[in-house]
Amino acid sequence: MTTDFDQRPKVGVGVFVLKDGKILMGKRKGAHGEGSWSLPGGHLEFNESWDMCAVRETMEETGVTIKNIRFGTVTNDIFQEEGKHYITIYMLSDYDAGEVKNMEPEKCNGWDWFDWNELPQPLFIPIQNLLKTNFYPL
Repeated sequence: MTTDFDQRPKVGVGVFVLKDGKILMGKRKGAHGEGSWSLPGGHLEFNESWDMCAVRETMEETGVTIKNIRFGTVTNDIFQEEGKHYITIYMLSDYDAGEVKNMEPEKCNGWDWFDWNELPQPLFIPIQNLLKTNFYPL
């Protein structure tokens, strides 16, 4: 049986990794939003700060370290077809060190750097919602 508690939104953290005026994005697979482009990120863990989640998820997914981590914005993301609801917290960061690698090939087709004005398509729903707010990460 599903309870109201089971229907509460989950919290996701999306990380803008900035380098040379570009942002790092990966093409999702094996999860909701498969085939769409998204930022590094994932679920906020219990007792975890937003900064620590950004550091952890970026390293787990891309193999790079980040610095100068700061709050960006937030979106309210409802995935109608999948019956999911997320609050996405966007953190801004600067690339620090390491070679970008696809650390989770079962979840991502690979990572690449993109100009904010030339984003790949299709975009993950939270990124689509973010664009509607005119947020500018650079």
